[in-house]
Amino acid sequence: MQCDYWDAGRCRSCSLIETPYATQLADKVARAHAALDDHAPGARWHDPCASAESEFRNKAKMVVAGTADAPTLGILDEAGAGIDLRECGLYPPAITDLLPLLATFITRVRWQPYDVPTRSGEVKYVLVTASADGTAMVRFVARSTEAGTRVRKHLPWLLERARSIQVVTLNVLPEHRAVLEGEREIVLTDAESLTMPMGDVELHLGPRAFFQTNTAVARQLYGQVTAWIDAAAPGSLWDLYCGVGGFALHCAAPGRAVVGIEISAPAIEAAERSRDEAHARGVAGMGDVRFAAADAVAWASAQASGAEAIVVNPPRRGLGAGLSEWLNGSGAQTIVYSSCHLPTLAADLALMPDYRVTDVRVFDMFPHTAHMEIAVALQRL
Repeated sequence: MQCDYWDAGRCRSCSLIETPYATQLADKVARAHAALDDHAPGARWHDPCASAESEFRNKAKMVVAGTADAPTLGILDEAGAGIDLRECGLYPPAITDLLPLLATFITRVRWQPYDVPTRSGEVKYVLVTASADGTAMVRFVARSTEAGTRVRKHLPWLLERARSIQVVTLNVLPEHRAVLEGEREIVLTDAESLTMPMGDVELHLGPRAFFQTNTAVARQLYGQVTAWIDAAAPGSLWDLYCGVGGFALHCAAPGRAVVGIEISAPAIEAAERSRDEAHARGVAGMGDVRFAAADAVAWASAQASGAEAIVVNPPRRGLGAGLSEWLNGSGAQTIVYSSCHLPTLAADLALMPDYRVTDVRVFDMFPHTAHMEIAVALQRL
């Protein structure tokens, strides 16, 4: 991907952008082999799932800097000054077309960008998520609600000019620390979630919901995991760390009892909404899907009996010893593990000696970087 920002030395986020994409993908597969071959002897390695080289990210995380009259949306340099990246090629037009309007909105609101060196100012980030249907969710992350009245006053101006925006929120992050959002979220529109069409299933993303950053590759990931589960033909399935229900809903089938577990209550509410809508449209198997808001380890440990198949999709830190060892003794015939971090995946697999890795596939969610998603299927010995 050609990038003017890279050529000008203004952004170095895509560290592999000068490496031909086929080489990037081959290198990722080689790294996956190096990390997993000892844990997956004899496994089938499926062809990697490639990504588009540009316009593949469904979420932009833009630092707001500069002044209220001339805000920048992008990143900060080493001195804490803003570097504007509104035309970044990673984002589709559904996002890049909105960024100039959002900058103008900040000016209309007279919203002073937060200055990191002096720890002064208000608005810190603009977070934009785009659905596959072209609609969008916009979150403003600010130090306080100081500009709340002005934001509400000028919001009709923004929504009139950007009809694609379905959800707008104000997230409050008062602390000066290296995090992207605070605990308080104020929804400013009637809609509170963004609909993400995923074939037969429509997922609903709330402001704080996790979703894979590459929609096209996420569809392939869901499809591959579903194929592995269907081949095992379990009568019962647990989806631990289910988020808004992506794996659970895709793996649903007539006669298969599916349970999705996620600690976030809003995520579970979104998953239940997706299930109910799919059921109303006549999608098969949705009547046998249920969700619960709970800690995955505590919930699984408390069950009187296990499931025939289990899907896990933990955060970067992995499953950890507790859940890995529990899975090893769970008795499930099939486990599918989707991971975004090779070292923790390898460490967790080492704690499951009663299972054999049968299938492995790399999913390139993050072109031009060293990051990848990888899914493995395991069968009980």
